[in-house]
Amino acid sequence: MTTSFAMQSMILGSPVKSFSQSKNGCVPSCYLPRLEKSSRLRVNCMSEDGEKLEQSKSPNLTDAAATPKPTPPPSAKPKPSTNFIDVFSFSGPAPERINGRLAMIGFVAAMGVELANGADLSAQLSSGGLSWFLGTSALLTLASLIPLFQGVSAESKSGGIMSANAEIWNGRFAMLGLVALAFTEYVKGAGLFQV
Repeated sequence: MTTSFAMQSMILGSPVKSFSQSKNGCVPSCYLPRLEKSSRLRVNCMSEDGEKLEQSKSPNLTDAAATPKPTPPPSAKPKPSTNFIDVFSFSGPAPERINGRLAMIGFVAAMGVELANGADLSAQLSSGGLSWFLGTSALLTLASLIPLFQGVSAESKSGGIMSANAEIWNGRFAMLGLVALAFTEYVKGAGLFQV
């Protein structure tokens, strides 16, 4: 019975007066954890006589706990900054995205010309490829910057397979591919597909 009384006192939050002395081995009520007052709780216990006792918290607390709290509306995402420094900052949207797009076009063009003519990267750049590279870079950079300065992010226009993250990763792989192609041709002394 004393255990039941201690549990009820601990759950309901009223102090246990009969356990204030610890000489009989019981824990004082000040050391017992208490639940929040607004929690909805019902305690059933059985007396030694076999009579069932029932206690519940006051109805004003259970009514307050039973009413659902309104959910806050979803917050709108802030519009991306169109400031020149923010767009071109190290973690900004322009540098990696533009470099990745240029690397994807450069890698496909370099591999295509090498497969068609057998010319390595240095031969491609010396035979008019540098002017094509500069023209493509200027055009693609301008086309990439116009939406960024209008506040349109790539994430807002992406979906499905063609997502912004897929473009970033494809650009990273293309950058690595161009560096690996240039390094392999430098070490080999000839084009990748030349024997």
